[in-house]
Amino acid sequence: MSTIEQAGFSLGSTGIVLPQVGFGTWAIPEGKECVRAVAQAIVCGYRLIDGAAFYKNEHSVGQGVRLAMQKANLNRKDIFVTSKVWPTNLGYQKTMDAFFKTLNDTGLDYLDLYLIHWPANAASFENWEELNVDTWRAMQELYGEGYVQAIGVSNFKEHHLRALLNADVPPMVNQLEIHPGHSQKALVDFCHDHGMVVEGWSPFGRGAVLDNELITALAQKYERSPAQICLRFAAQLGVLPIPKSSNTERMRANLKINDFELSTEDMETLLALDEQQLGYSGEDSDLIVHHD
Repeated sequence: MSTIEQAGFSLGSTGIVLPQVGFGTWAIPEGKECVRAVAQAIVCGYRLIDGAAFYKNEHSVGQGVRLAMQKANLNRKDIFVTSKVWPTNLGYQKTMDAFFKTLNDTGLDYLDLYLIHWPANAASFENWEELNVDTWRAMQELYGEGYVQAIGVSNFKEHHLRALLNADVPPMVNQLEIHPGHSQKALVDFCHDHGMVVEGWSPFGRGAVLDNELITALAQKYERSPAQICLRFAAQLGVLPIPKSSNTERMRANLKINDFELSTEDMETLLALDEQQLGYSGEDSDLIVHHD
């Protein structure tokens, strides 16, 4: 059996269960295209919408959520909406201000999940660890006051996480770049050991993975698309992948990953692609310097 249950991922003691696959909104421009894509994704069956202030499309994401609620006769509680605070807004007060701007931009009464988009790091901040802790204090306050249903981080490595693990409310989620060629398996295991759900961004390695000979051979073997092989790979790592597509057929196909399972041998072969760093974005959270 795989490490994932079809129902999704239980979020600690919150009682919240995350769906197995989410829908990403990165690089979908603000406007009708984004509204349509978000609404269509929800109508197709997606229940987790992953956004961020940095994507600069939060007005449209909120509109898409409301449109889908009407079209599919859903309640707000049926849809799990995520946003993230950008590194230039880290720190207690800046995080508070950024959160309420996001809430206003989306037009929603609350968010389901709020993440620190990237950790403060030594490349950008002399007091990086203190800044992450200060930011986390704001996150905990937002959670405690009910403005957000769950809190977490994104792109945090083990040494970034350690300062937050003993907080009153430790991170519930860590969202990482995960795909064949960049599994980050040791970090995924560390997160799981500390009770975090791991989400995976760029599950297709920015498209570079889909044309790989091994992936295409496995797609033929299992009679699935290369995208479905990548998403099933994430699922069997115990990771919630967040694909993005504006094509309705591909949206639907990306949800259908429960009717087959990759063999242990094939999983090992896919994990070995890490040696090539296939499809890796090159965005190292220790080295990257962020700007608005």
